[in-house]
Amino acid sequence: MNLTPYRQALALPGLRSLLLVSVLARIPLTATGVTLTFFVVLDLGRGYGAAGLVGAAMTVGAALGSPLLGRLVDRRGLRPVVALTTVAEAVFWASAPTLSLAVLLPAAFLAGLLALPIFSVIRQSIAALAPEDRRRPAYALDSMSVELSFMVGPALAVALATTVSARTTLWAVGVGVVASGVAFWLLNPPTRSADEPAGPQPRTPRREWLTPRMLAVLAVSGAATLVLGGTDVAVVAVLRASGEVGWTGAVLTMWAVASLVGGFAYGAVRRSFSPLALTAALSLCTIPVGLGGGHWWLLCLALIPAGALCAPTIAATSDAVSRLAPAGVRGEAMGLHGSAVTVGIALGAPLAGAVIDASLPLWGFAVTGAIGLAVTLAVLPVELRHRRENAAAPDVSDAADLAPATT
Repeated sequence: MNLTPYRQALALPGLRSLLLVSVLARIPLTATGVTLTFFVVLDLGRGYGAAGLVGAAMTVGAALGSPLLGRLVDRRGLRPVVALTTVAEAVFWASAPTLSLAVLLPAAFLAGLLALPIFSVIRQSIAALAPEDRRRPAYALDSMSVELSFMVGPALAVALATTVSARTTLWAVGVGVVASGVAFWLLNPPTRSADEPAGPQPRTPRREWLTPRMLAVLAVSGAATLVLGGTDVAVVAVLRASGEVGWTGAVLTMWAVASLVGGFAYGAVRRSFSPLALTAALSLCTIPVGLGGGHWWLLCLALIPAGALCAPTIAATSDAVSRLAPAGVRGEAMGLHGSAVTVGIALGAPLAGAVIDASLPLWGFAVTGAIGLAVTLAVLPVELRHRRENAAAPDVSDAADLAPATT
């Protein structure tokens, strides 16, 4: 396999340190959901429905806050926004273990609204550090680091909550989140490249960059994570129905490893792929996964094709947004991408759960995969129209093209 793209990307000044810090910084952030669930259920003595409400409140806040914080980064710079959100995170996680459910719900919403924008800032910084011809391997590395964080963060939180206490885990996660904010404040990665104008710039009207093509990328970003969120729930349901729920960790680990391998291959190959095509392939490969639910090892095998497409799909959507957004609004655009990803995951899990409750576990894969495929088909005319326009005017360059291209 050709490793030259990775060598060239990692040789870029600042990118190696950014990716290293991003892995460590994301670990506590990926543990927040399961930690709050344990706290509500074990320490507050409430049900999983109440825990879901707290998670939903934080998710809604994050979906609303991500583009607003991104816009602040565009206008005020990174450090003021990181300082603001780090202080807000410190206040929430220091007080959360003492709050009742009635107070925790609005507090979780505000914490989501002012959540540390690590995910979107990292992707914005990659666009600033890497020229367009090196962004694909850089975003592939970023997607793999996200996968590693999700493999480690929730597992550590579960271990600490079950062996010590959920309240202690809340404080530990809070310390990790605040430390992540301090690390990013100190690192202060660039949000614009050296050849892009620094400082506040005249605002680019949204109608000039929030085009149908940008909306198409945001739509497939949400569709992809909807499929992933639904798969997470459907795996547990299928294994529980077959009496093999004890193998859930092994199956999810295999899924994550397949994603890591797929992300690595995506960054190393010489050909780019459309995020629409990758999302459609991910959805198609997810639809029949439930047919392998009779045994855990069959389910592992069935998940490999879909798993191998997880990291490449997220990387491709991030890359597409970075190319379509002008430098002066890239923070807001990446914030919208983060919101789309967040909303997709938030919708996928309950949707799959409702389908499973009403039918059979295997339909959790089939329905969420079908929805993902339907979204890609719905936005396909936007891409086809763009390609026709390019064919009619071949002399007009388009560095943000979403169609497959050889690099």
